[in-house]
Amino acid sequence: MVSSGDNTASIRVRILKSIKEAMPSALKTGRWMVKVTLIVSLAVTILQYFGIVGRMSESLTPVFRFLGLPGESALVFISGYFVNIYSAIAVIVTLEMSARSITILAVMCLCAHNMFIETAVQKKTGSSVLRMTLVRTLSAFALGFFLNRIMPEATTTVEAQEPFLAEVGFGVILKNWLISAGWLILKMMTLIISLSISQRLLAEFGAIGWLSKLLRPVMKAFGLPAKTSFLWIVANILGLAYGSAVMIEESERGAISREDVDLLNHHIGISHSNLEDVILFASVGGMVLWMLFTRWAASIVIVWLRKLELVLKKQ
Repeated sequence: MVSSGDNTASIRVRILKSIKEAMPSALKTGRWMVKVTLIVSLAVTILQYFGIVGRMSESLTPVFRFLGLPGESALVFISGYFVNIYSAIAVIVTLEMSARSITILAVMCLCAHNMFIETAVQKKTGSSVLRMTLVRTLSAFALGFFLNRIMPEATTTVEAQEPFLAEVGFGVILKNWLISAGWLILKMMTLIISLSISQRLLAEFGAIGWLSKLLRPVMKAFGLPAKTSFLWIVANILGLAYGSAVMIEESERGAISREDVDLLNHHIGISHSNLEDVILFASVGGMVLWMLFTRWAASIVIVWLRKLELVLKKQ
């Protein structure tokens, strides 16, 4: 007969074993993510300082007017595209826009944001950078066009906040970048290590298999294999960048085939981080149901088209 003390000792051993196994790959992925993030964020900061991002947004103004959005909303999209959701929202709050316009912009930004870093993660798991960039960018504009045609006209506007207009020297900008980068690295490493350990523990105690069975109907509707359930949850809660450790590790050790990960990438490329990012856009006037269901619908179409493409290639 096995005593409770023996069971406790056995559980402790399995937990320590999982942590020991998770740490090397977590640290490896964390170092890679930090390197990519620092390079990309510094490059974008320099582009912003020299006004290149602003000039790019000006050239896209006619496109956004065609989508029924004010011309200055191009800067919102460009900021999110090259930086992140926080950058896009920082611009939105300085503009007086309707909840309808904010929602359309939010959907576009949620499809295509932080492109350099997130497509680098997707490449690491086996998907083409060019393909992911095209899928996410074209989906953003297609959904923007679609929503402009079907959403009811706006009756209210969200009041703009006073922008900060003081001239800031490059030294101050660099200092601010170093501070924000430091906090980002700390947050990133903490999440990556925590997620890697959590994934190992869930696998060790059989929880991933249970999750796969529980979410099988949802995954089937999305056109995704059941074994991608855990990665789908991670991507939806934390996003691509912070969930990279688990995705890369699962792909590299062959737990999930490259084809299955590629299908997942087509889905989560335009529909991820559906907790924090959606809440952030809702806080400035975005409508939650439009932000969620339009991207879920688009991701279903894209995944099934990708599956059809793979079937045709094999014939």
